[in-house]
Amino acid sequence: MLNTRTSAYLRDNYNELSDFCRSRMEPVFITRDGQEDLAVMNIEAYRKNHARYELYSLIDQGLKELENGEGTDFDEFMEEFWKETE
Repeated sequence: MLNTRTSAYLRDNYNELSDFCRSRMEPVFITRDGQEDLAVMNIEAYRKNHARYELYSLIDQGLKELENGEGTDFDEFMEEFWKETE
């Protein structure tokens, strides 16, 4: 369920909004003049989402490299890795 509040609510109830974001680990959408304007979230939730985004970006980059004949596939990498650790 989307949690939406007005910018006036944010201004007048910051601590309550902060507690909500921290306890639920989900964003609150802030409206301005009746239009969605911002998404506010707990910093821990933001960092987790950002780390997930970075991981997906790296996976996508690796898949594109393999499609272009670049890089090393997993089995080749592991074979080389184990040779180096012996």
